[in-house]
This record gives sequence, C-alpha cells and structure tokens, in this order.
Amino acid sequence: MNEITNRLKAIRNAIKDAAQSAGRNPDEILLVGVSKRQSAAKAMAAVHAGVTILGENYIQEAVEKIETLKDLEASWHFIGHLQTNKARFAVQHFDLIHTVDSIKLAREIDKQAQKIKKIQKILIQINISQESSKSGARADDALALVRGVSLLKNVAITGLMGMPPFFDDPEQARPFFRELAQIRSKIEDAKIPNVLMDHLSMGMSGDFKAAIEEGSTMVRIGTAIFGARS
Repeated sequence: MNEITNRLKAIRNAIKDAAQSAGRNPDEILLVGVSKRQSAAKAMAAVHAGVTILGENYIQEAVEKIETLKDLEASWHFIGHLQTNKARFAVQHFDLIHTVDSIKLAREIDKQAQKIKKIQKILIQINISQESSKSGARADDALALVRGVSLLKNVAITGLMGMPPFFDDPEQARPFFRELAQIRSKIEDAKIPNVLMDHLSMGMSGDFKAAIEEGSTMVRIGTAIFGARS
C-alpha cells in the first residue's frame, strides 16, 4: 500500500501549490479521500497514510466499510445521491452529508436526526452544470432552499457542494466553480440564521487545482489516491 502513501503525498503537494498560487492558506482546504468502490483494506491504508476524511457514495457499501473500520480515527462524509428512504442510515453513520438538494430530503434528515438527538451537518448541493444526469438544486432556487432548510432544528447547513460537467481540460470547469463561489457569497450576504457558508465542496482528481483557485475548501479525490476502482 506504499502506492497510496506516495500518491497522497503528491496530492497534498499539489493542493499546497494550488492554494499558494491563489494566495490561500493550504490548511484551509480539506481533503476527502473518496473510497467508494474501494476495499476496506485500501481505505484503512489511506487512513494510516494520513487521510482523515473518507467519502462514500453508496449507503450499503459505506455502512459495511464503516463497521469494518470503526476503530480508526476517521470522519465519514456522504457524497453520493441520497434517496429519502436511506436518510436514516446517512444520519446514523456520517458526520457530513454533501448532497442535500431538496426540502423533502432535508426534512427527512431532520426527522431522523431528531430521533437520535443529533444535529446533522449538511451541504446544499447545487446543479451548477445544469445537466439532467446530475443531482442538485437549480442555482436560481438555492437561496430559497437554504432559507427553507434553515428552519429545521436538527440540520445545520455548513456550505455548498457542486460538480461541473466533465472536461478533458480542467480550465473549462473553472467558470462553474466560480459560479458556485458566487452563489455562496449571495447566501452569505443574506445573513440567514442557522446557516454557515464555511465550505465549498468542489473539485475532484482531474480538476481540483482550478477548484482550489476558485475558492474550494473541500476537494473530493478518489482515483488519484486509491488508483483504479475495484
């Protein structure tokens, strides 16, 4: 598993370079190691190499992995599309849910969090690419959605998440990252109670440098750390 250690070192150096080139503190940027479709052994190796946050897309796979690695010091983030009927499991097992895109889902998360006396931290997912294949609220609806979710007692909004379309050239993703940062600023300016805009979860293995330069605070890196998926 030395490959994971070496890849992780290279990624951390690249994050540092991207942050410094944008005049930012590299410590502001959190690395989410995307362990979906990776073995528990690889996830464990990543944690031992220094990954502190693991991101999962699929509830059943994630729950099994979390149980296997329960003795490790790792924070788990849910970064996949979340169905309302799976909200209970997400609330039980994840510190942060990146993909809340409707008031219906937020209400179910709130309901499930209330049952276990938890304040569930979430990000609001915005469909910045406007692709029908991607989840997320419309950009025009973002402020209204945040206002609605902010009224829920057991949910805490901590920022936004978004994905640009896929491009071979990461520079083409830059305007989409910039748009999400602008939406964040608009929400911050609204000064809505019970809402923080601490985080922008944007940028993956192919485009995280541009995302960091446009304000990302969380980059979701999978294959660049773990290699090809199983």
